[in-house]
Amino acid sequence: MSESRPPFPPYDAESAARKARAAEDAWNSRDPVRVSLAYTPDSRWRNRAEFFSGREAIVAFLARKWARELDYRLIKEVWSHHQDRIAVRFAYEWRDDSGHWFRSHGNELWEFDAAGLMRRREASINDVPIAERERKFHWPLGARPDDHPGLSALGL
Repeated sequence: MSESRPPFPPYDAESAARKARAAEDAWNSRDPVRVSLAYTPDSRWRNRAEFFSGREAIVAFLARKWARELDYRLIKEVWSHHQDRIAVRFAYEWRDDSGHWFRSHGNELWEFDAAGLMRRREASINDVPIAERERKFHWPLGARPDDHPGLSALGL
């Protein structure tokens, strides 16, 4: 295994939660290359209506995403896990270049190889316009602090 990303399958509740938090922290970095390294070189993605595969496509997708979704902050929560698969629900808040705020809610289905790299990601996402005063994700850009509530605690 030249590349690996612990924890490795099969996943239990604790290791699935660690995997989800590591993914959340990476995405909150808004660094497309860093994020892409958690995926197999030929990882297959469905994100909303986009279908693509490979790390170069992941980097290009994320660069476009974070150029459009400003002040991005994400929280992920494990929904279910079984052997080499994890299902998460998530929400993230962002604003567009006009200052309009959104909360995007979604679900992801993840499948991992033996080295803990994600080989498949399926994401369904819905955007909800919110007023700035309705924001719930208040931390400096970057990883969510350990004491910031998760989705369930926030009532999402």
